[in-house]
Amino acid sequence: MFKQRVITAVLLALGFLALLFDLTPRGFSLAIAPVVLAAGWEWTNLVGIKQTLNRALYLVLLLAVLTMSGLAIGLAGSIDVAAGQYIMMLGSAIWAIIFLWVQGYPSSAILWSSRPVLALLGIILLTITWLAIVIIVHQIHGAWLLLFAVVIVAFADIGGYIAGNLFGKTKLAPLVSPGKTWEGFFGGMLMQCILIAVMAYLMPPRVGLSDLVILVLPVALYSVLGDLFESMVKRQSGVKDSGALLPGHGGVLDRIDGLMAALPLFCLIILLLDLF
Repeated sequence: MFKQRVITAVLLALGFLALLFDLTPRGFSLAIAPVVLAAGWEWTNLVGIKQTLNRALYLVLLLAVLTMSGLAIGLAGSIDVAAGQYIMMLGSAIWAIIFLWVQGYPSSAILWSSRPVLALLGIILLTITWLAIVIIVHQIHGAWLLLFAVVIVAFADIGGYIAGNLFGKTKLAPLVSPGKTWEGFFGGMLMQCILIAVMAYLMPPRVGLSDLVILVLPVALYSVLGDLFESMVKRQSGVKDSGALLPGHGGVLDRIDGLMAALPLFCLIILLLDLF
């Protein structure tokens, strides 16, 4: 399983980098849309939409929302950064509410676990995730910025996995995800400190250490929240993995859950700080 997991991760990384640096920002934005649709297909499984026709209709609705929102922020022409900033504020606020749901689970399930609420939430979260990608890659050095965001989430995941396996004893959220521990959480945060130190050396002087701390640590924390949220939804739905598309990893949602929470906040912070 571990070997399969590593092979899949390497192939995914190579494919992502090839698309990110070979395509134009608009081309990459369009190329990543099918990944969002694949995640939407898996979301219908978590929601409990079983009939193929209904799942297909959900994807059509998601595609329509992606298309309209992409046009609304100027994907066909010039990106409306101001509109994007408001959308990222909305996305980050929604994830703050989700934090309260995770913290209050299982009692909080009454607020979000109904099929209509989860179906709507999936469309909103996936759309905002895609819009965050669109806005980020259209910035100056956008490809490198998006890679930076992905590395933050990957470091949180890798640090958590290693520290959790070596030292994990104290459960982080036993009712939501019994496998996650505080030791793993702090391992992920330690990796962020290493990343901040490296980036402080590589970044131009105008990007200070405090700027990197403000950017990296909150985004890493949100990535953990995204992971916990998907675990909570899967637990409520009685599903182990969101899908089986990625050998050793499960489904697409199982790989992008941290990114779904982290990317809107990352996008918002870089727009507000105007560092890049």
